[in-house]
Amino acid sequence: MKVLQLIDSLQTGGAERTAVNYANLLADLIDKSFLCATRLEGALKTTIDKDVGYVFLNKKNTIDFKAIKKLNAFIKMHDIDFVHAHSTSYVQAAILKIFNSRIQVIWHDHNGNRNSHGLFKNLVLKFCSIFFNKVIVVNTNLKLWAEKNLFTKNIYYLSNFSVLTEEKQRTVLKGNIGKRIVCLANLRHPKNHILLLNAFKNISDYKTDWSLHLIGEDFNDAYSNQIIAYIIENKLEDHVFLYGLRQDINYILSQCDIGVLSSSSEGLPLSLLEYGLAKLAVVATNVGDCNKVITNNSEGILVNSNDVDAFSKGLLKYINNEDERTQAGEMLYKNVTNNFSAKKNLEQLISIYNKA
Repeated sequence: MKVLQLIDSLQTGGAERTAVNYANLLADLIDKSFLCATRLEGALKTTIDKDVGYVFLNKKNTIDFKAIKKLNAFIKMHDIDFVHAHSTSYVQAAILKIFNSRIQVIWHDHNGNRNSHGLFKNLVLKFCSIFFNKVIVVNTNLKLWAEKNLFTKNIYYLSNFSVLTEEKQRTVLKGNIGKRIVCLANLRHPKNHILLLNAFKNISDYKTDWSLHLIGEDFNDAYSNQIIAYIIENKLEDHVFLYGLRQDINYILSQCDIGVLSSSSEGLPLSLLEYGLAKLAVVATNVGDCNKVITNNSEGILVNSNDVDAFSKGLLKYINNEDERTQAGEMLYKNVTNNFSAKKNLEQLISIYNKA
């Protein structure tokens, strides 16, 4: 079996990291594993295993026949059986299928906000689904949506998984040891950092020794400018710290005590799984399939999206009780290792590949 993971970029989003993780981990389990970035490279390129065959298309337009020709030649040269397309790379995969009907195309939907997409974008996706052999989704709502809206009938739910690799320890966090809150999320709208900042401000006036650490790519746009303006306007510069894109996540999490996620929409966020592997207590919004990771109050705290007061109370609960923080981190670790392991996920994935 030879499988190519297809992704539009190698920037550090959840779908991108999943594609790279699959390519790396499958290298030891199948005949040959490949990875293709269609549009942009990025920080994740350095994490690609040496045993993974890699190609970059440098695609310039939505339909770029030069890029399609290059990828098709690569697939034929290496006799690739499956193209596993992640997120927005489905257009490239569908066109590829027209030129090469022998391959099987699997589309993997990571977007927990699929229902809010405009009519045109979903119509393009629906048309492209004619060429999908199978569809994989990361939460149950996406499965229901796909079954209702796509032409593909072979639709599978496959939960995300995470791998905390041992990167060189570079990032030393500011703030007091034992009193750090961390948020792993690129600075994008669905991550709703303003909710998190509002909740943190509610507690920072009388919990002045705690700090908040935002780890994720800054796109230097209106959204990130809004975050920076909020920090300055509310005089939080000594309590809230932005680090941008970082690779040594394992080391960063080892310096923290509470993990947070304030998203307005999600699929199944890798950050929650990473918090679990690091044994952090977690406060998160109850969106997407977060409730499959935090299934009860002993594993963490879930609050309604946009409920600032509930988020603040959740933070205070763990800030004021170290024993509860420790117990919640241990319970979340057990759930993540038992139900969201890479081994279990890969077994299910290979089974999906093998289904006729």
